[in-house]
Amino acid sequence: MRDPYDILGVAKTADEAEIKRAFRRQAKKLHPDANVSDPKAQDKFAELNSAYEILSDKDKRGQFDRGEIDGDGKPRMHDYAGFGGAGARPGARGFSGFDGDTIFESFSFGPEGQRGHTRRGRPENFDDIGDIFGFGRQKRAAGGGFTPRAGADVELTLTIDLEEAAQGASKRFTLPSGKQVDLKIAPGTAEGHRMRLKGQGEASVEGGAAGDAFVTITYAPHAKFRRDGDDLRTDLAVSLEDAVLGAKVRVPTLSGAVELNIPAWTSGGRTFRLRGKGMPKAAGAHGDLLVTLTIALPETRDAELEALLRKRRDAAAS
Repeated sequence: MRDPYDILGVAKTADEAEIKRAFRRQAKKLHPDANVSDPKAQDKFAELNSAYEILSDKDKRGQFDRGEIDGDGKPRMHDYAGFGGAGARPGARGFSGFDGDTIFESFSFGPEGQRGHTRRGRPENFDDIGDIFGFGRQKRAAGGGFTPRAGADVELTLTIDLEEAAQGASKRFTLPSGKQVDLKIAPGTAEGHRMRLKGQGEASVEGGAAGDAFVTITYAPHAKFRRDGDDLRTDLAVSLEDAVLGAKVRVPTLSGAVELNIPAWTSGGRTFRLRGKGMPKAAGAHGDLLVTLTIALPETRDAELEALLRKRRDAAAS
């Protein structure tokens, strides 16, 4: 077989990502389904797979670069002194110093995996005979065959509103393939929740099963609320008069506005708890809404208010 680097069209210094991209690019170009009129399409695609099997495996790539295996993934036969080859003694069977009977003559497949047998009857077990012959990264199927690798998984994100997270929703979502699916968002779904869509990932270039799509939920920024576990937080501005004299004020929640009683002489920064106005929890319960007050001065300057406060400051200083 040709040099795996030449087959994939990459330099010997290419990293794993470059090799993967090159393989995918060539696989789409050389796949037999896309070349039905080419009688050699299957051979070209098989050659591409073999090259990728070597270069995508760190150990095998190192063995090839060191000259220990050839482009088919088979061990290179070196002409060592004392072994067969050009310098072997006449009539030698196989390597000099070894009886030809020690070379494996047959392989059988069974529930214990591949087993090689010597003529002397001593079995040798292999965890993956593909590692010897160059197709070790494929999965072994029942009966000794090999199944093609599945397509790659994909990671996606879906942004939802806080109201959708609280109340639940059905969201139309477009996959990278262009296919649209409806995702069910359960009430109380937390940010970072990860959903699995089986078989909705990348298709396999080898005819295997498609990968999976994993969708992670993220929240869109909200104008009023911040989530704190099962609770929600919000800031509420009240006038100076309401903070000093006390008042009933309207507070927005995810399910509609409610009234909050502000006691007289309430300082800015005080936090009130509205129970059950937060996010849904298990067994129908809800978190709370935490309301922190801020003091809002009048939009226009009030000379009377300024005079009163100046009088109070002067009195406190004397």
